[in-house]
Amino acid sequence: MGRPAKALISRESAARAALKLIDERGLDVLSLELIAKRLGVKAPSLYHHFHDKAEILAEVARLLLLDVRIPASTGDDWRDRAVEVSLRTRRSILAHPNAALLLLQFFPRYQLLGAYDYWAGQFSLPPDQRLTLIEGLEKLTFGSALFEASSMARGIEPMPAVDPVQLPDLAAAVKANQLSSEGMFVDSIRRLISGFTVEPAAGQSGAVEKIAGKRKIAATPGRAASTRASTGKSGTKRSGKTR
Repeated sequence: MGRPAKALISRESAARAALKLIDERGLDVLSLELIAKRLGVKAPSLYHHFHDKAEILAEVARLLLLDVRIPASTGDDWRDRAVEVSLRTRRSILAHPNAALLLLQFFPRYQLLGAYDYWAGQFSLPPDQRLTLIEGLEKLTFGSALFEASSMARGIEPMPAVDPVQLPDLAAAVKANQLSSEGMFVDSIRRLISGFTVEPAAGQSGAVEKIAGKRKIAATPGRAASTRASTGKSGTKRSGKTR
């Protein structure tokens, strides 16, 4: 009996079968045998396309991102498009909460680095600000999606009940909030992007580095005392000469 003229499976069909199984049964029970059975083949057939199960899982993680439809550029503001693609990415991940944790094992930037290059070119910002914005959008998008996906998979609320007596400020914030979880995400993304609309003044980037702790020298009691000792009450530094 000869080989079929057309391959019975492909990388994508195997990955999509695996994703569907993860949706139905969870990540822990996934096996090559289950994937092969879903595809109507024997498990060894999968090795024609993948080295091992980890490679299949990497492809599943990639599908979560490939299924995001990037909005076409129609002259819209780049900031609106950045919000839209962040929102679509979050929705794509939340459509498969059982598979979401794969993105912590197979980092998105390793799966689709070309997409990062594309968006770096879309931001109408000075080059030295673009990677910072990418970092912020990535962490907000995937952090929000993974947190909510975990809540969905475990069947728990993202925010536990808040006792207004013990936690009055948090209770007031929860009560005042009128946004859904998706609405809060969009609002957070917009507020992040708005901080990049004005080019920082000269020297401001150095101040950011200091705040981040890279060049900041912590003020200790000993240092403060030394500073006071070297200055007069008026704040003028003594020359050290004696008369």
